[in-house]
Amino acid sequence: MTSPLVTYPRNADTPVSHLPFSPAVVVGDLILVSGQASVDETGAIISDTFEGEFRRSVENLRKVLEAAGSDLAHIVQTRNYVRDATDVPLFNQLYRKYFSAPFPARTTITNCLPPSLRYEIEAVAVRSQTS
Repeated sequence: MTSPLVTYPRNADTPVSHLPFSPAVVVGDLILVSGQASVDETGAIISDTFEGEFRRSVENLRKVLEAAGSDLAHIVQTRNYVRDATDVPLFNQLYRKYFSAPFPARTTITNCLPPSLRYEIEAVAVRSQTS
């Protein structure tokens, strides 16, 4: 599907996936970002501690948003997938380092990821006024 109102932005450093999805779809000023995990620029999973995977995932989200003309401050909703429920307190602590009040709307689902991933985040954002 292509339309002047629907675009699929990418930059050279936008993380890729070997799965059939676009990192982001932009409809007007609305940006829908697919799940971002702890992967490198080729899409290879980078296993790490929960904190390491969280930070890499959010940095990948930042790259996707930049390609779409936005940033973390313009996120209106996140969906978070945490493999182990015991990591939720650390997740909340780390989340506050990247997002501040008033926080985006948020859903967090636990015990849901394969053993190869500890964390994944997807988001809905709007374009920043400067883009």
